[in-house]
Formats: sequence, structure tokens, C-alpha cells
Amino acid sequence: MRIAILGGGISGLTLAFYLQRAGVAYDLFEASPVAGGNIRSEQQAGYLLETGPNSLQLSDELRDLLVDLHLTDQIQDTAAVSANRYVLRAGRYQKLPGSPPGLLLSGFFSLKGKLGMLRELRRPAQTPDPTETLAHFFRRRFGSEIVDYALNPFISGIYAGDPEQLLVHKTFPKLVEMEQTYGSVLKGLAKGGTPGTRRRIISLQGGLQTMTQTLAAQLTHAHFGAAVTGLTRTAEGQYRLTTAAGPQAEPYDALVLALPTYAAAPLLQPLFPAQAAALGQVYYPPMTAVYTAYQRADVTHPLDGFGALHPKVEQPYAAGSIWTSSIYPNRVPAGHVLFTTFVGGTQYEAQARQSAEQQQQQVHAELCRLYGIRAVQPVWQYRYSWERAIPQFDQRIVAAHAAADELLAYGIYSTANWRTGVGVPDCIRHARNLAEKIAQGAN
Repeated sequence: MRIAILGGGISGLTLAFYLQRAGVAYDLFEASPVAGGNIRSEQQAGYLLETGPNSLQLSDELRDLLVDLHLTDQIQDTAAVSANRYVLRAGRYQKLPGSPPGLLLSGFFSLKGKLGMLRELRRPAQTPDPTETLAHFFRRRFGSEIVDYALNPFISGIYAGDPEQLLVHKTFPKLVEMEQTYGSVLKGLAKGGTPGTRRRIISLQGGLQTMTQTLAAQLTHAHFGAAVTGLTRTAEGQYRLTTAAGPQAEPYDALVLALPTYAAAPLLQPLFPAQAAALGQVYYPPMTAVYTAYQRADVTHPLDGFGALHPKVEQPYAAGSIWTSSIYPNRVPAGHVLFTTFVGGTQYEAQARQSAEQQQQQVHAELCRLYGIRAVQPVWQYRYSWERAIPQFDQRIVAAHAAADELLAYGIYSTANWRTGVGVPDCIRHARNLAEKIAQGAN
């Protein structure tokens, strides 16, 4: 059995790695000369930047992969202050409590908001609705204040999304399961362990690209700078690929789409037009990361946390910032602080399409206002932009997932963040499980 893997991001690399270990023949094709997809680490002017995911939750599957790659000695934990998370409220940053009990005991939420949380324990479960959005789910179970000042900034800052559009059963299916099983999300959290506990947050020495580079170096049949430009199906149900270098000599028994939907759709269109159309509808909003550095003496805020998120109701310019120099002090020159600020996403599309100069000026002005920065100009500033950032699990993803299920009957698998969940640990878990499934079928 021979497998063609289309795409060399974390999903495709992980799949190829575990297929190789299982002795399954494969070829991986990646259009870029560099492995890793959106996982990129850059050295710029003495700063180590992540121009993709900034850190990862250490899931069991991620830990296993790092063990298999002999990278555990490269793990870098975030600084202790990273447990603190801030949210903009009434024009200033307030620390967000890290657990449901903390939410009730702190002064972050009003009495009305706290009573809404307590009533969640007694609100009856409703029949699951496949069209229910995250905002609707949280609003009916917890109240509007939780949606405005907890859910909205989290979804905007982490998923570049809008909770009024994202589907709860696609984005956070465990919440639906908790409601149905326990009658309450809070009861479900309590049953699942200590509420509010967070997984270990890590990076790697030299940045997260260390992982994808190490993966790529292990692969014996990976082809980078080799975009697949054509796809045909034989009478026997095998697939022939064409790349920029020409047709591949041997056919493949199965394909794996480890691509964004917008890259997979044109390849599928001649053979599977209906499924290609469904994939082509998935929405990836634009997003920009603006990296801004100052002298520490010019910033009056203590920066004692992971970063700060901005609720839409506060009418901010940016979705929020990660305090890179606080969580990874060794990644900036001595005496400097570095903000990684996110502009864009579904709720801030207009800002995402502004010029680089406008974005950098507006980010600097907002940072000065919110952090008490006295500098007229930053010490250094840099911008990285994604025209298509994170796939949105809104109503359009339903048809794409259905199309992926239909393609299985034709020997076409899918493993990418639009299929598995947008987190890197989700991608690793799905790709490893798919490798095991393919290997079992090959034996």
C-alpha cells in the first residue's frame, strides 16, 4: 500500500513520521521549501519571534512525539507569571480568575454575573441543537456578562473568531457533552477534575519550528518545494499525481489531505466537484501579528502575566497581546519588553486589511494608552501577516466535514486543523491516530 500525503504542516509531518515507523510506504509533498506550515520561528534584530503558534499545551500526544523525536531536553516552560491572564474591562486590565470558584470570589464579575454562574448549576439541559453557537450556549447557561467579558475575548484572541458564529458542537463538543451528561457545565468540570487546572504550557529552545524541522529531517520520502498541481484517478481506484516537476511515476492507493481547504479544493474539483465546493466555502479570516519592543523603564505596567485579551464590547483596535518577554525572558535583549499583538480575525477584519504602517502606528498608540508607555516610538517593531489565518468552525464547516466523510469511500483521508480542531496538539493526535488506522489496513 502506498500513501500520498499532500501538505507538510504539523499534521502531514506527524502522519508521515508514524507511517514510516509502521513500515507503510508514503510520499509527502509540500509546496513550500520549508516544512512546518504555519509553525514558524524567526530571529529578528535580537528577538526570537513565533510567527505562528506562540506556545503549546503539553498534551499526552505532544509529549509522546517529543519523546520520539528526542526533543524533551529542548522543552522550555513559560515563566511562572504566565498563570496570570488579563482582560480589558472599563478601559483597564483586570486579572481574570483562573477557576470557576475564583470567578465567583473575585471582583471581576458583577453580582448579577456571579448569580448567573451559580444558576447554571440548576438550569436544565436542552436538547442539542446542531445550529447553536457558542455565544447562544453560554448566554443561556451563564448569562450575557460571561459572553461579553470571558467568552468573546477568548474566542477572538485564541481562535480569531466570533462566538456569535462559531458552532458549539464543532468548536467545543465537550461542553455539549457535559450539559447532556451532567445537566451542567460546572458539574461536568467538577467531575472531570479540579476546575480551572491548566495543562503545562511549553515551547522549545530556539522556537517551535525546532519540532517541525526535526520531524522533516527524520522523513525519508518527503518532497519539499513540490506542489501537487494535478490529480487523476485510475480505473482501479488509484491516484496519480502531477507536480511542477511532472507526473509521478507510480500510482497511490490512498491520499491524505493535510492541506488547508482552500488548497485542497482546486485539486479535488475535477474529480469530486461537490466535495471541493464544500471545502472551498470554509472561512479563514485575515490576521496580523505586530511585534513591538520598548525599553522596560518606559513601560509602567508590571506585565506580570501571559498577556491580555480585549472584549469586543470595549471597542479596542487589537484583539489582545501576548507579553512575550514576560513568559520567555530569554527571547529579547536585556532591558527590553516585547508585545506580540494580534490585529484582525473575524471581528476585526477592517483592521486586518489596513496597511502595515497604519497597523503598527495604531498598535503603538493602543499599547501606550493601555500600558502607560512613555516612549514616543517603539525601540523596534515588526509585522507578520496571514491572508488566511485560522479556519472557522461556523456553519460552513459542517458541509466541509461531511465532504471529508464522503471522500473516505474513495480512499481520500483528511488530517488538518479544519478537520481535527485548530490546536497543534489536536492535529498531532488526529494524525497519529490516522497513521495507526492506515497501518492496520495495510497489514
